[in-house]
Amino acid sequence: MTLNQLRYFCAAARFHSITQAARSLFVTQPTVSLAIRELEKEFSIILFSYTKNRLELTQEGEIFFERALHLLEVSDDMQASFSDSSRFRSTVRLGIPPMLSAIFFPELMDAFHEKHPDIWLELAEYGSVRACSMVQDEQLDIGLVNMEMYSIDKFSYQVLADDQLVFCVSPEHRLASHASISLKELDQEPLILFNHDSVQNHLLNMQFHSLGIRPQVVLHSSQITTTLKFLRQGKCGCFFFSSMLPYVPEVKGIPVTPEIPVKIGLVWKKGKYISSSAQAFIHFCEQYYR
Repeated sequence: MTLNQLRYFCAAARFHSITQAARSLFVTQPTVSLAIRELEKEFSIILFSYTKNRLELTQEGEIFFERALHLLEVSDDMQASFSDSSRFRSTVRLGIPPMLSAIFFPELMDAFHEKHPDIWLELAEYGSVRACSMVQDEQLDIGLVNMEMYSIDKFSYQVLADDQLVFCVSPEHRLASHASISLKELDQEPLILFNHDSVQNHLLNMQFHSLGIRPQVVLHSSQITTTLKFLRQGKCGCFFFSSMLPYVPEVKGIPVTPEIPVKIGLVWKKGKYISSSAQAFIHFCEQYYR
């Protein structure tokens, strides 16, 4: 018996539904079902009776539910006691992409700490590819990523926003007057791309390859400040999310035709129980992006 199994069981009992329990805990339905089966096997009891579209506790299940709640309350009280004594502070390990970390994310972080001062965000700046790998290896709890990945279904995830890539240049750049631009117009154009662990690079390189385009890449970088310094010289361009433009007024964003859509969202390991602190961060981000 584990605390996670008890949490899954109690959620199913409260919601009378495995589906709703899984959704509330940010895990898959099979994870909740397996936890219930393992508890029933360990204690040789039947916890639920299954009626049409609804779970009902058996007589043994009701007794088990009361004792499970007691154990979880003791666990929560212990954690709260250590938190109140300042010897323990809940931490969420979060991977964030360079494109959002330096400009957009500080506002979100400040707003989250104002609402949840007892939860500490431990930030690590990684491209989406590496961040997802570290979430899978449990080196990170959550990754804020570009979700246009072929393997995104391997994770539990929450889409936060729809966006698109725009071509960004200095107002002095020779293409700055364009109302829109196609990728074909960027053949042999000096460009800055992000590092190879960036999903954005994968998207762009696939598009370039399909069109037979060979851009002149002058720099691969994960640093927004470095990229902006290059842009100010007026000799090269790069691609940012359109939502970043209000934060970088020194550059001109040119829509790309056809559009290159992206989804920004959070990922966490599928089938793994995530802490209440991580759940609080996910809920907060949902509201914040709205």
